[in-house]
Amino acid sequence: MNSAFDTYFTGLKNKKIAVLGLGVSNRPLVRLLLEYGCDVVGCDRTPREKMDAEVLELEAMGCRLHVGDGYLDDVEADILFRTPGMHPNNPAIETLRSRGAEVTSEMEAFFEVCPCPIIGVTGSDGKTTTTTLIYKCLAEEYGEDNVFVGGNIGKPLLPELDKMSPETFAVVELSSFQLQTMKASPDISIITNISPNHLDYHRGMEEYIRAKENIFLHAKPGSVAVLNGVNPVTKELGKDVPTGTEVRYFLDGIADVKDGYITYDGKPVLAASDILIPGRHNIENYTGVICALHGLVSDETVRKIAKTFGGVEHRIELVRTLDGVKYYNSSIDSSPTRTTAALNSFPGRVIVICGGYDKHIPFEPLAKPLCEKAKAVVLTGATAGKIKAALTSYPGYTPGSPEIAEEPDFEKAVLAAKSLAKPGDTVILSPACASFDAFPNFEVRGNRFKSIVNGF
Repeated sequence: MNSAFDTYFTGLKNKKIAVLGLGVSNRPLVRLLLEYGCDVVGCDRTPREKMDAEVLELEAMGCRLHVGDGYLDDVEADILFRTPGMHPNNPAIETLRSRGAEVTSEMEAFFEVCPCPIIGVTGSDGKTTTTTLIYKCLAEEYGEDNVFVGGNIGKPLLPELDKMSPETFAVVELSSFQLQTMKASPDISIITNISPNHLDYHRGMEEYIRAKENIFLHAKPGSVAVLNGVNPVTKELGKDVPTGTEVRYFLDGIADVKDGYITYDGKPVLAASDILIPGRHNIENYTGVICALHGLVSDETVRKIAKTFGGVEHRIELVRTLDGVKYYNSSIDSSPTRTTAALNSFPGRVIVICGGYDKHIPFEPLAKPLCEKAKAVVLTGATAGKIKAALTSYPGYTPGSPEIAEEPDFEKAVLAAKSLAKPGDTVILSPACASFDAFPNFEVRGNRFKSIVNGF
């Protein structure tokens, strides 16, 4: 165990600690706090009778549970670890802060004690693929035992700290929720792009942008900030990068796409035709990866990964071909821009299943790609009406092109897509929305889609 880690957790021993949210990322934190003899209360809105075995195991270890309705009432703490999905200006948090509580998070704790270089990735679209590609390239170059990946990608990194050293790497996907209160920055920060997203959580687009920008605002001299050079928002953020931090732009920057090749400083690195995963957006993802990893991995390593990496689960994932129809799962597409990229990955018109949780983002930008790339649109979930309104009010829309079907029930929506498909067609789940209206997360939604399709 590294000394910074031990010092940090030993220093918490005589303090009252509240952990808000007992989801996947916070459970290892609670376990560590208990192992160091800390006084911990775990707070979660989930009723006790619906708590899973792992949470009850934490209670048996000594964590006091404060759950169900009123789970934030009468909480007392010196230190508060908030779950990323809870806004830092939540009234209960503000009350505890006014009483002198220090507010932090599992990710902030990780940054404080991590002994190795951190490469952090954020953005509205492409961050999971970019994070995974960076991990794959580094693991190929330095060995899998020397590279750790986690964060918003679904795996907490605190439990891995005892395996880390200054010679290893940590690759971390960071959401705007996590970044909003961060007081440290990665050694290499990447912002893939920024477009409207999570406006149900953030108090406007400006707050969302500021949260994303926070990935590099605390960078130490010698750090690197990698920004998308053609995205208007990220290009403008370059002026805010701290003095002493190198700024690298990809796309219309030091890393670019020219004559069918991704180049760095004008020199070809990777042929776009060698990239196994489809879509212009993945060429852009590789351009950002090459920009971030310049000097850390060889061009040969990048080329090897490009030729063999088949993509992340739930992102344009081929589920099966049945009766001449291909079914793709792209449940990770939780915004209109992601769905647009997915649609543009196919040469012809597809049958697309859209709809889900309402993040209060506009769907008008989705209308044009749906008209141009969709043979039929099956709408489901809480946003079905909003997507339909955006589509039918688009000047380029004509009734029946694309055909629109509405099915509130998810399984019936998948069956409706199947009934619309003919041999040679493609059906894709690309919701353009989060899943929380019907599923705990996009993985559960994607797995449900795969289960239905595999059951045909």
